[in-house]
Amino acid sequence: MLKRFQNPISGATEAKVVYQNGDYQVLKHGTFVKCAVTGDPIDLDDLRYWSVELQEAYKTADISLKRYIELPQK
Repeated sequence: MLKRFQNPISGATEAKVVYQNGDYQVLKHGTFVKCAVTGDPIDLDDLRYWSVELQEAYKTADISLKRYIELPQK
């Protein structure tokens, strides 16, 4: 099954989002955001992983962990 962002006819657009603790606020409506590591689109309905500190979205938990490990520790 194709997601909305995979169908160019659907008019899929990238959303602008502010990531908060446990939630996010949509500033500009759209159907997806991009993964900060892979650049892959993430349907807003599937968005589960992000960094409040970095304001980045991640497609999977594994990608989120990889990004966290790469960051300099405070």
